[in-house]
Amino acid sequence: MKKNKILLPVLIVIALFLSSCEGSLNNTFTFRNLSAGKLFINFRASIVEVPVNKTVAIKDVPKGTYSFSTTYEVPPGTGSSSVQGDASGNVTFKQGTKILVLFSSTFVDSTYTLYAALTSNEDLSTDENPTGP
Repeated sequence: MKKNKILLPVLIVIALFLSSCEGSLNNTFTFRNLSAGKLFINFRASIVEVPVNKTVAIKDVPKGTYSFSTTYEVPPGTGSSSVQGDASGNVTFKQGTKILVLFSSTFVDSTYTLYAALTSNEDLSTDENPTGP
C-alpha cells in the first residue's frame, strides 16, 4: 500500500511533464506593408488589416496548408491598378515555419501597382540527391 502512495504522485508528475513537452508550433505568418495604401489579408476565414508602414504577424498558425488573398486600397487619382507577385496563393506550415510577405507599390502615370514578395524559412529544395548520380 505504501508503494502505491508513492507511485501514484510520481506517475502524475511524469504524465504532466510529458504532456507539457509538446510546446507551441512557433508558426508565424507576417505581413510587412511598405505600399501606399492599407492592405486587407483574408486568411483562415478572418480579415487582417495591415496599415501603411506597419507589420502584422499571425502567430501559432496550426500545421497545414492554407490559402490567403489580398485586397488593397489605392491612392486618390488612380486610373488603373494591378498586382504583381505573391499577393495570394497557398502557404504550408510545418513545425517552426515562418513566412513573410513584403508589400511595396509604385504610382506612375495614374497607374498603381502593388508588388508582393513571399519568403519562408522552409527548405524548398526537392532534389533528394543534390550531388548528382
